[in-house]
Amino acid sequence: MSTSQAHEQTRILVQAAAAACEDKKGEDTRILELDPIDSGLSDFFLITSATNDRQAIAIADEIEHRLKKDFGVLPHSVEGRRRGDWILLDYVDFVVHVFLTERRAFYDIERLRKSARPLTPSEFDAELTAALAAKTRAARGKTPSVSTKKVATKPAAKKKAARPSAKKAPAPKIVSKKPASKKPAARA
Repeated sequence: MSTSQAHEQTRILVQAAAAACEDKKGEDTRILELDPIDSGLSDFFLITSATNDRQAIAIADEIEHRLKKDFGVLPHSVEGRRRGDWILLDYVDFVVHVFLTERRAFYDIERLRKSARPLTPSEFDAELTAALAAKTRAARGKTPSVSTKKVATKPAAKKKAARPSAKKAPAPKIVSKKPASKKPAARA
């Protein structure tokens, strides 16, 4: 597996972990894309907050369960699950931090990693989607002229939309005939 494929796989895992955080109502979920020069150990930090220790444990459990079920990946180590105020799931290429809100403010990992690029899960999803689309275009052997082809296909889609409306035009005529038939019945 090449390094770009491994990095892409890591991004998919981080995206799935972020979705698990959102599903369990994790607050202020952030993804830090770490600078390769500074980090050395992992590529991403996923940081989320919980309002109480039970929620923190539930978030960590959901992340672990989802990544195991969907991708067959287990964390290398898990720390802090018993106390629940700061749970760390180490997946080597990325690390998940589930904090209680006040602990997150106290340790402020985002400030400690100034060289990291912070992303919200939606920004991260958009980047991953764009990267996968670019990879798909490259695999199909298409060039930048693909964008002009896409523009050409959009009007075709509009024409398709126009066709059903043309088919719908006879439908009102049928509807207009029905009230006309009802009026003579009313007169009789």
